[in-house]
Amino acid sequence: QEQLVESGGGSVQAGGSLRLTCTASGYTYRSICMGWFRQAPGKEREGVATIDSDGSTTYADSVKGRFAISKDNAKNTLYLQMNSLKPEDTAMYYCAAHPDCDLLDDFGYWGQGTQVTVSS
Repeated sequence: QEQLVESGGGSVQAGGSLRLTCTASGYTYRSICMGWFRQAPGKEREGVATIDSDGSTTYADSVKGRFAISKDNAKNTLYLQMNSLKPEDTAMYYCAAHPDCDLLDDFGYWGQGTQVTVSS
């Protein structure tokens, strides 16, 4: 059974850094698209970053230059390095996976989320 488990969230001050981790199990990790999404209270879920099976990446404009998505195929693990954090980055962060990046948001497998809180 496919499973995604996120970790690494926490509370930091503005300007700080965190690294989120998502460990995947139960499917062929190398052949899927994976990504990070976030949802703040009262707001819609938004895509943060994706990484496809060929290593190509996409980022939301709001995080470009500050966040970096990467994966370790040997460890079946996805990462999100978040630097220069801002209070507006505060949200629950979710890991998702799907064979097709275009279907990741609507049809992906999801983890349980990890909370990131950035104070000013």
